[in-house]
Amino acid sequence: MRRAVFPGSFDPITLGHYDIIERGLTLFDEIILAIGVNAEKKYMFSLDERIEFLNKTFEHEKKIKVMPYKGLTIDFCKAQNADFILRGLRNPADFEFEKAIAHTNRKLSSIETLFLLTSSGKSYISSSIVRDVIRNNGDYTVLVPNAVRINK
Repeated sequence: MRRAVFPGSFDPITLGHYDIIERGLTLFDEIILAIGVNAEKKYMFSLDERIEFLNKTFEHEKKIKVMPYKGLTIDFCKAQNADFILRGLRNPADFEFEKAIAHTNRKLSSIETLFLLTSSGKSYISSSIVRDVIRNNGDYTVLVPNAVRINK
């Protein structure tokens, strides 16, 4: 079985994430959406809300699991018997940042990182942009899957 881990904070999941995940489903038998938990980071949405957003978004997709994790992504991959890490790239800055992490992960393990370019119509979307739109009462709904709805 080809199993991949797609790690992220998903604070919240965006249409850019969705694009990479949907396209990744054609490459892997299973994708684990791994929500990284970092006590140092201030999240807009609780872990439970982020899990709910992901579960609702992919409720009809049997090839996806949603799991939180702490620590190194490669340790989580090993615990889940995943040989691949799936990552999306929006721009050259993403590539440089992700390349360094991929090289480090490869040095510390046999886990390969697979990069997919975000579709051109979604490459400008990031969780931080979505959070800023939400904070300023903008229409964030055009940037996220339908499951991400906030009661104001």
